[in-house]
Amino acid sequence: MAGRFASRPSQPTRTTVRGGHVVVPGGVPRQAGAPGRTRTWAPGVPLDLGLVLGPLRRGPGDPTFRAAPDGSVWRASRTPAGAGTLRVALRDSVVRAEAWGPGAEWLLERLPELLGAADDPEVFAPRHRIVALARHRRPGLRLTRTGLVMESLIPSVLEQKVTTDEAYRAWRLLVRKFGEPAPGPEGMPQGLFVVPAARDWALIPSWEWHRAGVDDKRASTILRAVRVAGRLEEAVALDPERARARLEVVPGVGPWTSAEVVQRSHGAADAVTVGDLHLPGIVGFALAGDRDADDEVMLSLLEPYAGQRHRAARLILLSGRTPGRRGPRMRKGDIGRL
Repeated sequence: MAGRFASRPSQPTRTTVRGGHVVVPGGVPRQAGAPGRTRTWAPGVPLDLGLVLGPLRRGPGDPTFRAAPDGSVWRASRTPAGAGTLRVALRDSVVRAEAWGPGAEWLLERLPELLGAADDPEVFAPRHRIVALARHRRPGLRLTRTGLVMESLIPSVLEQKVTTDEAYRAWRLLVRKFGEPAPGPEGMPQGLFVVPAARDWALIPSWEWHRAGVDDKRASTILRAVRVAGRLEEAVALDPERARARLEVVPGVGPWTSAEVVQRSHGAADAVTVGDLHLPGIVGFALAGDRDADDEVMLSLLEPYAGQRHRAARLILLSGRTPGRRGPRMRKGDIGRL
């Protein structure tokens, strides 16, 4: 098994994300060749690609996601039909999408849902001035629905109980080393990879998890999940609450992780994240001036938004009203050096 996977050189990237909004200052091309399929779609409502697709990116160096200088977004996914690469651009209120690989048709068929067509922000009624202002300033916010569970579950598990930098590093290293180069045309961004298949995640040696800084608890959770990947992917046909219940059957997957998954896979507008280190304080500070709010206080403050609590939380994050730090950052660990 030691020779099962060959390492690949990492590629630089310079994208940033704040409040779930992708900003595009640069990109890196690579050479490849493949015919692609295309689709155009007119959403008929304001649409901000960065806001809609930003939550799908796991850090500045995410090998499955690129934001290009021309404003387009590239994503590599493992669909039920196979690996696929999707490029999405918005011009004059019309979305133009191109896709390559065995999963191209699957990606294009679900393009509207990916860009929030199944979301209905009109049912949302702001109850606080800060939320109303954020909504007014971000009319292009829609909640994405990928229709894919494992591509959100695995990075969410990696983000458990560690700093975001540590989680993003682990995701970057593992996908680059054990994933496959994304299919696509000449000139597509370099370093774009499709996540490993469930079987390939299961074959990653223990020392490679260690080198990526992933402790045994998180690695074991991922290994348990990929053994039942088929059943977990079927959860996209369930409503968000039933899907979360199915995910939480896997030991190591709790309410925090299941919420993070269905927010992306289902576009769940009410799946507010509990158990987060920072979110209760941010919501408490924004809505009540309480920077020490816990989950119970946060849920109480979000009660007027029942059915839309995740959307309310996203708007609060996008408002920029967050409490200043008054203590040291969480210390980073690196078990790979042990």
